[in-house]
Amino acid sequence: MALDQSFVGRTYPPTEPYEVGREKIREFAEAVGDANPAYADPDAAKALGHLDVIAPPTFVFAITFKAAREVIADPQLGLDYSRVVHGDQKFAYTRPVRAGDRLTVTSTIEGIKSMAGNDILDVRGEVHDEAGAHVVTAWTKLVARGAEEE
Repeated sequence: MALDQSFVGRTYPPTEPYEVGREKIREFAEAVGDANPAYADPDAAKALGHLDVIAPPTFVFAITFKAAREVIADPQLGLDYSRVVHGDQKFAYTRPVRAGDRLTVTSTIEGIKSMAGNDILDVRGEVHDEAGAHVVTAWTKLVARGAEEE
């Protein structure tokens, strides 16, 4: 069943603030194998002009994908998450994510299309800090595989 095209442009309420911690950044950088000292050492980050340790560019995915769950779980949209695969991910930064940030995400459905029996859902997540300043925009493409013919 194709997703409802009338959902294109729908924006969901902002998430509760997520506080970015130094240890979360360090753990993430370690998990992805990135040894950049600015991700673990406050002095190294400050030497590069940052206020505190910064997060690897893909760190924000964990925050934006969590926010996208509200879109995914919307029963009116009709997305069968058991058939979903992650299709693509893009980020556009205004500034790096850093320890101490309190970030909120507002998700918007940017596009819905059907192709070869699959539904493709594009979700944009706008990430802002506690002062309301833009930090990063994340685009997530989800592909809901079509049901198999019997």
